[in-house]
Amino acid sequence: MILLRLYWEFFKTGLFAIGGGMATVPFLQEMGARTGWFTGQMLADMIAVSESTPGPIGVNMATYVGWTTAGLPGGVLATLGLITPSFLVILLVARVLAAFQSNKTLDRAFYGMRPASTGLIAAAGVAVLRIVMLDEAAFAETGAVSALLNWRALALFAVIWVLTNLVPKVKTWHPVVFIALSAAAGIAVGGI
Repeated sequence: MILLRLYWEFFKTGLFAIGGGMATVPFLQEMGARTGWFTGQMLADMIAVSESTPGPIGVNMATYVGWTTAGLPGGVLATLGLITPSFLVILLVARVLAAFQSNKTLDRAFYGMRPASTGLIAAAGVAVLRIVMLDEAAFAETGAVSALLNWRALALFAVIWVLTNLVPKVKTWHPVVFIALSAAAGIAVGGI
């Protein structure tokens, strides 16, 4: 039964998360809260690992959640659940594309999806910032505003921003260098 539920939950996510892998994050937050398969911190870790490994972020996260929930069959079925809607839509679009190639209604519908996609990605960005930059549990426990901010993450962000925006030579570095340096900094300070 868990395998069918994994497939169904990720099928719904794949069906409605228009705009790429980061658009799946709000759906994953809701799924984690509802199912208990993963916590907010685990989601933040999944995002970090999925962003730094090859492959689409949504697929990487679906595979991870499925794997940790139900082993290899769970990983396979969660991944298939996520990609099935896209596969079916592509088949349908390819089949009828010639008939609707110059359809203004279809053009307007796709144009109208852009703000929804942008909103989903923005929501994902805000969710990631909340998880990484804020320690809401410490704030709730102490009530101290100083406990709200994750100072190590804020310092790392400031260093990376200064390096990438104010040091001309650093701007030419490959993004993989920043991923590796960020991973090393996170390991060095015991997890941000």
